[in-house]
Amino acid sequence: MIPRIRIAALLLLLGTLPAPATAASSPATSSAADQTGVALTIYNDNLGLVKDRRTITLPVGEGELRFMDVAAQIIPASLSFRSLDAPDALRILEQNYEYDLLNQQKLLDKYVGKEVKLYQKNPYTEREEAVTATIVANNGGPIFRIGNDITFGHPGRILFPGIPADLIAKPTLVWLLDNGRKGPQQVEAAYLTAGMSWRADYVLTLNKDDDRADLASWVTIDNKSGATYRDARLKLVAGSVNRVREEPPFPERRAALAMVAAPQFREESFFEYHLYTLQRPATVKDNQTKQISLASATDIPVRKEFVLKGEESYYHAPYGDTQANRKVGVYVELENRKDRGLGMPLPKGTVRVYKHDGDGSLQFVGEDAIDHTPRDEKVRIKLGDAFDVVATRKQTEWKKIASDSYEAAFELSLRNHKDEDITVKVVEPVPGDWTMLSSSLPYQKGSAFSAEFRVPVKKDGEATLAYRVRMRY
Repeated sequence: MIPRIRIAALLLLLGTLPAPATAASSPATSSAADQTGVALTIYNDNLGLVKDRRTITLPVGEGELRFMDVAAQIIPASLSFRSLDAPDALRILEQNYEYDLLNQQKLLDKYVGKEVKLYQKNPYTEREEAVTATIVANNGGPIFRIGNDITFGHPGRILFPGIPADLIAKPTLVWLLDNGRKGPQQVEAAYLTAGMSWRADYVLTLNKDDDRADLASWVTIDNKSGATYRDARLKLVAGSVNRVREEPPFPERRAALAMVAAPQFREESFFEYHLYTLQRPATVKDNQTKQISLASATDIPVRKEFVLKGEESYYHAPYGDTQANRKVGVYVELENRKDRGLGMPLPKGTVRVYKHDGDGSLQFVGEDAIDHTPRDEKVRIKLGDAFDVVATRKQTEWKKIASDSYEAAFELSLRNHKDEDITVKVVEPVPGDWTMLSSSLPYQKGSAFSAEFRVPVKKDGEATLAYRVRMRY
């Protein structure tokens, strides 16, 4: 028998030894309910920057954090994570993006070789009866073993005992962290995500004489990133941001002449781009198209222009025959200047143009896309082709005067069936080194390879342009 004093000493010694290691604690989790703020910057080219701040409590030491409610189209290589309260006390050991999402096919795949219950209504008793079955395969549909029999196409419900640990309901960021701070702390996860874009949409309303217009502009945001951003601080970047193109890493009324940004947005230059900051929080839901007013202006001077454009092929061979019913384009042009009622950098987008008809009803007259337009530059919008202006073209002479030199003569006829006088701008794309030998109307060089004429045409009248040009190419 062991003396009592020795037993007491042994117990005292055991009490000083470290306690055996317990099972690893369950991972810490964080959802959108922990959010204290979201900042969202959206680019034109299918890209968004998310900065998600949350207050969470992490166990001291090494542990796992499952950070849920993030974008489904996240770019994992862009991830950053930090503690805002104690940046030196939180160290990232490993980060993962879990995207093996739960669905019917994957759930069946995970249960191949395992038991489930099949429920089916008995047609005689109208009660559901359950049978235990093993899923033996899931290729094109589940195949079951019930007892010693194999079957498929079971008409009843399948009940699973649980969700496999490696399947998740929504995309989740998982960090292995070494935390040295007790209690709650504010953290920030920042990442880029695909599936987000924005554009500007403009509504231009012409007056009766087509020389003044009102302009309203909207920001249209399209969110298909797989996440909702509530009460986000929203910024929009206008400009062409260079990106490395790779395969997706994972499947799946009149007033003063002034145009001012609506109080909602503040515009500023940012690097080589322009930044538009919404001056209030906004919620951007997943699978939502959202429009926010950007700016407006009234009584803007505009200029309507009729344009007939030629083709370079006219100058490379004789054709002689008359080309009838050439299309004359209709454009409106405005200058993005402060003294013209504008003067704000205009993001690229679509301009839709309207005009009131004789009954006072607003009618759509055309639309065009515009690129990013700095202040003091022109905006030119093609509306369509003129119905009542007809053009014909005829090559009156063609000759080769040297191995690399040619002369050609053309005659253009413009007929105006409108009840007002117009002027048609004729743009001729003359190739090579060219010299205008003669012309019935003055011309100017629009560029090194184009001659431009302005042809006045009276209402219900006809005008003719004739010219001869020598080309060397």
